[in-house]
Amino acid sequence: MAETPALFEITPSTDSWHTRRRVGFDLETTSRDPRVARIVSAALVIFDAEVERDPLLETTSALGAAPTPGPPERIVRTREWLVDPGVEIPAETTAIHGISTEYAQANGQPAAEAVAQITTALAQEFAEGNAVVVMNAPYDFTVLKYEAERHGVEFPEPAGIIDPLVIDKQVDKYRRGKRTLSHMCTHYEVELDGAHSAAPDAWAAVEVAGCQAERFPQLQIPAPELHRLQAEWKVDQSADLQEYLRRTRPDAEVSPAWPV
Repeated sequence: MAETPALFEITPSTDSWHTRRRVGFDLETTSRDPRVARIVSAALVIFDAEVERDPLLETTSALGAAPTPGPPERIVRTREWLVDPGVEIPAETTAIHGISTEYAQANGQPAAEAVAQITTALAQEFAEGNAVVVMNAPYDFTVLKYEAERHGVEFPEPAGIIDPLVIDKQVDKYRRGKRTLSHMCTHYEVELDGAHSAAPDAWAAVEVAGCQAERFPQLQIPAPELHRLQAEWKVDQSADLQEYLRRTRPDAEVSPAWPV
C-alpha cells in the first residue's frame, strides 16, 4: 500500500465533493450486530448543488430598484423507507428509534422490496460519482450487504463514501470525548433534531461532513479521492484501537475494513 499523505500535505481541489450533489444515508435496525441486524427504517437525504436564485423572482424595493439576487439556494429532498423486518424488533432498539414490531408490521414495506429499492437508489448515486455521506459507514453498509444476501438482491460496490467518523478521528485525533453523531453535532455546531431517526441522522451527517470540509480545506477534494484516503486512514485507526484494547484484552480484534 502506498504511504498515506499527511492531512496537511493534501492540496484542496476546485472540484470538491462538498460543493456538488451529496447524499446522506442512514439506517435504523434491530440490532447493534450488523451481521444479524434487520433494517427497520432507512433514509436518503439528497443535497443538490447550490443554484443561484432567479433575480426575476426577487422582490424589488419600494423605490423600484432593480432586484438583487439573493444567496445561492440549496435544494434538499428526502426519501424514506419504513420496513417490516420480518422479525421481532427488540424492546431495547424500539426504545432508541421508536419503531415497534406492531407498527412496522402494520405500516412497513416488505423487507425484500425495500432492500431492492434502497440498493438501487444507492447504486445510481455511486454510478453518477456523487458523494454518499454515512456516519460509521461500515455498520450501515454491512447491514445492507447482509440484507441484500438474505433477499437475493445485488449489493452495489460502495463508492465516493464520506464518513464523518473516520474523518473526525483523522483531523482531530487527540480530541477528548465521545464521537457519536450527537456529540459531533455539538462539536461542529450542527443542530440535530430527532436523533436516532434515519432522516434526521442522515441530514446531520451531511452537515457535519460539510463543516469538516470547511474547517479543514484539505478535505476539499473529489469524493473518489477522499474515499480512498479514508480507507487507508481506517487501517491506521483500527490498528491504534486494537493496540489500546489489547492492554486489557489480549485477543481483541478490530477490523480495518472500510466502508464495508
